[in-house]
Amino acid sequence: MNRYPTILTIAGSDSCGGAGIQADLKTIGALGGYGTSAITALTAQNTMEVRTVFPVPAVFLREQLLAVLDDIQVDAIKVGMIGTVENALVIADIIEQFKPGFVVIDPVMASSSGTELAAAEMLSVFWERLFPIADLVTPNMDEAKLLLSRKIHSLKTMQEAASEMIAKGCRAVLLKGGHLVSERLFDVLAQKDQEVLVFESAYIASQNLHGTGCTLSSAIATFMAQGNSLPEAIIFAKEYISSAIEAGKNAKTGNGNGPLNHFFDPVPLRVLY
Repeated sequence: MNRYPTILTIAGSDSCGGAGIQADLKTIGALGGYGTSAITALTAQNTMEVRTVFPVPAVFLREQLLAVLDDIQVDAIKVGMIGTVENALVIADIIEQFKPGFVVIDPVMASSSGTELAAAEMLSVFWERLFPIADLVTPNMDEAKLLLSRKIHSLKTMQEAASEMIAKGCRAVLLKGGHLVSERLFDVLAQKDQEVLVFESAYIASQNLHGTGCTLSSAIATFMAQGNSLPEAIIFAKEYISSAIEAGKNAKTGNGNGPLNHFFDPVPLRVLY
């Protein structure tokens, strides 16, 4: 029988709809995937700030994950905001048990408004339990600085940092360079025993960049679930996010950092044969 390319997003809920689970499901649907979800935390936030975070108990997160995975074949998993060490351990256990085809971990440690979303003790759990079982890790520059305790301020130091993460046990790392504001932006892909690749894109001036990291990682997961190679999935995901930023740059949603336009050109739900 035919079925849909299915992606499970494990992340926090964003009450203003621009990031987290909401952004992930919008992205997955816009790209022709079938989205399922497990919520790690509830947040009270808007375009200007994260006011409070309420983590989901680990036992309930486990029940959400089992309810989906016991019933539905999942082709890719995207992990975003985790909330607690206990939740991280549950996620690691479930991934090891079900062994999905592709796992991307976006190590969310702070919101775009600067609120800390991951405690310091989470760092060791990332390195010891989550990164070794991820097919791709997608930190931005600030997250990579925390993960490696080093300065990252240029394309060269991005390449060095991505390679260092591979040496420390990651299978593949896409280090995002969107915080290096210039006419051209660079993302760096490092993979074990392979040449480091650099992806270049144009800078788009916009005040609506809330949820870009969530959107990129869930787009990569969706393109991987549809059968693309990792470099292809990254290229397609970057093209999608650039178009979503461009399409949404002139819209006003709230008084702060607004969302992308995820549905600028939605595609029908695809079918895997």
